[in-house]
Amino acid sequence: MLSLPMAAQAQSWDPRVQGVYVGAGLGGNYLMGTDSDGVDVGFEWGWVGVLSVGYGFGNGLRLELEGSYRSNDVDNIKVNGVGRLPGTSGSSTTYGLMFNALYDFRLGPVMPYVGAGIGYAWQDIDDVGFRVRAANGDTASATLGGTEGAFAYQGIVGIGFPIESVPGLALTAEYRFFGTTGATIDGRVNGNATVGGVTYRDRQTVEFDVDNLNHSLLFGVRYNFGRTAAPAAPVAAAPAPARTFLVFFDWNRADLTQRARQIIGEAAQARTRQAVTRIEVNGHTDTSGSAQYNQGLSVRRANAVAAELVRLGVPRNEIVARGFGQTQLLVPTPDNVREPQNRRVEIVLR
Repeated sequence: MLSLPMAAQAQSWDPRVQGVYVGAGLGGNYLMGTDSDGVDVGFEWGWVGVLSVGYGFGNGLRLELEGSYRSNDVDNIKVNGVGRLPGTSGSSTTYGLMFNALYDFRLGPVMPYVGAGIGYAWQDIDDVGFRVRAANGDTASATLGGTEGAFAYQGIVGIGFPIESVPGLALTAEYRFFGTTGATIDGRVNGNATVGGVTYRDRQTVEFDVDNLNHSLLFGVRYNFGRTAAPAAPVAAAPAPARTFLVFFDWNRADLTQRARQIIGEAAQARTRQAVTRIEVNGHTDTSGSAQYNQGLSVRRANAVAAELVRLGVPRNEIVARGFGQTQLLVPTPDNVREPQNRRVEIVLR
């Protein structure tokens, strides 16, 4: 029973998000290559950052609005499998505005979660350029650039590490797949050359279909406003000490004297002033007489006291009446000694 307050405290701390929260994450982003009309563009690993504000319903469900930024530099460009082409340059930058729905799972000290989001993203292709050289020595260069907006979507798998000592704070680690529908970026050619079956003509305008598929790994932090520490475990109240009343009897008697009834009345009154779950009525004798006779006498004395308590209004089911004969002497004596202190009934309020 003493452990119950601590168990209640452990159960009262729920790390699931309740109410308004903010979050931020930073990590690496891999933009998958894109291929259009035989031109294959590959990108280096870049980086990604997200900021979010949301609301948790306390049952694991969260809804949030997120802004994101992804940036990757061009790694190489191939034309019909010919490459790496010299002079490659440029970058791809994506700005996203997403609405996400997520669900947290309670798993001991950690909180795995999954989610999905939809929104809109703007992809900025900045001066993606390359040069080609034909077998006959002709050269041409092409430069692509522009910004296009498109529908965006993402899937999220992550794990949160709530910090119990700082209510509302959690560290996060997650993977995201982020993509958009295709966009078309315009470009311009300078020079004339034919490479890999593709002919580039001076001042030619080209259109390049751009894919935008990203794998992102992020580490972040989340803070849930308004959370407070779990209440401290209440200090268990010490049980009230048992209170004992002694009722004494004449030699070889089990009837109650006036003084005995007075003491029993005091015990009945004390019961009403403290939390009592059980009243023990224990009868005893001195060592005069046989042990068998004294056992019966102690029981008669205990029953007499119990009957008086019931007469004074104490429920009988609260009373446990027992006789101990001469086995528990208050004053140790030899056998066959009449000792008034041993001819007693102890009323113990517990």
